[in-house]
Parts: sequence; structure tokens; C-alpha cells
Amino acid sequence: MSELHESRRTAPPSRTQAKVLIPDEYPMVSLLGSRDELLRVIEGAFRADIHVRGNEITVTGSPDESGTVVRLFEELVEVLRSGGELTPDAVERSIAMLRMTSDRPAEVLSLDILSSRGRTIRPKTVNQKRYVDAIDQHTVVFGIGPAGTGKTYLAMAKAVRALQEKRVNRIILTRPAVEAGERLGFLPGTLYEKIDPYLRPLYDALHDMVDPDSIPKLMAAGTIEVAPLAYMRGRTLNDAFIILDEAQNSSAEQMKMFLTRLGFNSKIVVTGDVTQVDLPSGTVSGLRVVQEILDGIPDIHFARLSSADVVRHKLVSDIVDAYGRYDALQEPKRIQQQRGKRRVSDREH
Repeated sequence: MSELHESRRTAPPSRTQAKVLIPDEYPMVSLLGSRDELLRVIEGAFRADIHVRGNEITVTGSPDESGTVVRLFEELVEVLRSGGELTPDAVERSIAMLRMTSDRPAEVLSLDILSSRGRTIRPKTVNQKRYVDAIDQHTVVFGIGPAGTGKTYLAMAKAVRALQEKRVNRIILTRPAVEAGERLGFLPGTLYEKIDPYLRPLYDALHDMVDPDSIPKLMAAGTIEVAPLAYMRGRTLNDAFIILDEAQNSSAEQMKMFLTRLGFNSKIVVTGDVTQVDLPSGTVSGLRVVQEILDGIPDIHFARLSSADVVRHKLVSDIVDAYGRYDALQEPKRIQQQRGKRRVSDREH
């Protein structure tokens, strides 16, 4: 297999020129994008001059920038070599990885988690890869982060692959149905029909990864189970891949109950966003306190994702950051209000 070749010579002082030769087996359109859309992303991210002639790319700029651009093209070729597809988002994330971490973009973007229904599910950020690696390496993993960071989706992909490879006999997907009190009581139908809408996101992810026609059979056989968290009480779950989704809406007692369901040859992944708690006022989120309770216990890992790991529309990342800034500004006010209430209460007593 031909390799990526690079030659350098010095340009004017403080500027370096590097030439990168792209192997013939990779069409330049796959590297630079239709109508050079990927090349424009790269040019917009660097001050270096980038010129393309045939399958030769010349980069002229500061030594640091030229080196980074060269490494970027090397990584992008590796992604193509592994069968990955380059998109503007993938290129932008690769640039961010090269600038902010020591991780290689090709190792992140080329990790196949699950191939299903004509598509391959892969991590898209460094933290997502670390999260996926942690699921392989630990028995209990907590994936904590904002909406859109792939916490549940990646865990589901790992569960389906474990089932396909016969490392587990069943998949159990569960969520707290926090609305299963007064508000759900006004909805028509049986308890299952009332709870079902709150489990729908789990079904949606499942349909992306498993042949939809086989899902009813797998559920009827108990190979795949989707149930509210309350249904876990009193059970011991052996040979299973168990995912608790929206765990921020579990109470501390429910979290303890769930984690102690762990049986032999089983794996648990708990996902949630501690900034979106829907529990009644005064109820402590089990996902918040469990981080203090289980911190430091071997074979339990806490993977934390951030707005930088959001893989939905770019606005989602901006929205998450905006709410984070707002909450940070409001926190001193909330603390002051609580202190004021305590002073009033003390005076009354």
C-alpha cells in the first residue's frame, strides 16, 4: 500500500513550505470534498497558504501551522484508508483534536462500534471514544453530559454488538418514568400505554441498529427488554447489557436499587444530564449523589462529556453553553435567596 509522502524546504524566514503527496488510490474529491468544500473548511481554519495541484498539496506558513496542516492531511487520508467518509463536521472535529489533544483523529473517527443496516456507527469526538473504551474496560460506566453527546446512542450500539457477539444473552433498556404519577393519570389507556411514550427514544435508537422486523420477536423472547425503572426492583440481572437512560430523573434510592441489580457476566451503563432534572422539588437526583458515593471504586468509571461533544445541529452546542453561562450567573443569587430564607426561618423559631 502506498504511503503518504512529505517533503519540506525553507521559505522566507519564519515560514516553512511542506509538500504532501496523496496516494493515487484516494481520489482528491474524497479528500477535498465536492467543489472543494472540505478544502475550504481547512483553509478557513488556518492562516497557512494551501495550494493543490493534481495529487500534490503545498502548504506554506509558520512552522507550527504548516506542521499541523500536514498532520491533518495525514490523518484524513488514514480515515479514508479505514473506509470512513469525510464530511465538513469530521474535518472540523479533526482540526480541533489536533489543536487541543494528543489523540489522533484517525483513531477516533475510524473506530467501528457497530455496522448495521448499511451504516457504521463510530465515535465523533475524543471524549466519545474514551466513553466507548471505558464501556469495554469497566463493568459499570456512567456517561454524564448534555443532550446530543451520544451517551445513550453509543451505549446502545455497544449493547447490540455485545449481543451479536454472544457476550451477553439479553439487552435491558430502562428509564425512570418520573411523570408516572399525577400527570400520567390523566392520559387514556393502560399503565403500559401511559408509560410507553417515555420509553420511545430507546425504541427509536434500537430501530436504527436492529432490523425492525426482528425487534418484536426479540422482545417477545426476552432477548431485548424495554421497561420503566420501577420494573427493575427485586430482580438480579445476569448475562445482560443493561442501560439506564435519563438517570438524572432517578432518586438516590432508585439509583441504589438499580445498581444492586447487577448480576454475573453483566455490564451496566448509566446515562444522564444533571442539568435537566425533572424530579419534584426537594428530591435529590440519584445521578448527582452517586458521583460522590462511588467515586474511586475499582471497575466503576465516570465518563464526562461536554458541549464540545454534541453531535447534533451546531446550535445545540451553543444552546448548551448559553444555559451553562446563565446557570453560573444565577447560582450566587439562588444561594443568597436560600440564606435569606434560613435567616427568616431562624428568626421565626
